[in-house]
Amino acid sequence: MAMKPKLGVMKMLIAICVSILFGALPVFAGDVVGVSSVEGSAKADKLDACVAPTPFMRRSHFELIKHQRDITVHEGIRKTDNSLAGCVECHVGKDVEGHHVAINAPGEFCAGCHEYTATTLDCFTCHATTPVGE
Repeated sequence: MAMKPKLGVMKMLIAICVSILFGALPVFAGDVVGVSSVEGSAKADKLDACVAPTPFMRRSHFELIKHQRDITVHEGIRKTDNSLAGCVECHVGKDVEGHHVAINAPGEFCAGCHEYTATTLDCFTCHATTPVGE
């Protein structure tokens, strides 16, 4: 005959497992949970204009990014005004501790508009969300 564990012991083990799980969630969540950038902390916040006028950038920035992608992939040219890395470097914000906040985090520069317009933001499945090398 197999021994049945006491009900009190099982409840205690379940309570311990749940406590450990919920206590570890902030560790697994990383930078996204509850972190947002400080207003005015991005380089772009201090500039009068982007690489093109704001109305154009709001409507057609993806055209510049796609064109740059084609130039990079087909011609090997990586340094231009319209690189995605340049966008990230200029528009990424910092948190209160001075660390970069992912540009695609909820409410941040890219995500904010893409959430508002209900458009897909898939650039960062491959590309870095914070400046590389800083």
